[in-house]
Amino acid sequence: MTNQIAIALLLLIAAAFLVDQVWLGGDLPLFVGKTMDRFIEYCAFWR
Repeated sequence: MTNQIAIALLLLIAAAFLVDQVWLGGDLPLFVGKTMDRFIEYCAFWR
């Protein structure tokens, strides 16, 4: 991954969280956290 791609991804993710915070009520970090927790539990099951 080049620096240019990494910076673009960072800006895209930051923009998504900013839009969520301003217009959508700020539930995106909680949703992402819960989803990642379920995914980690799923992966641990198959380990």
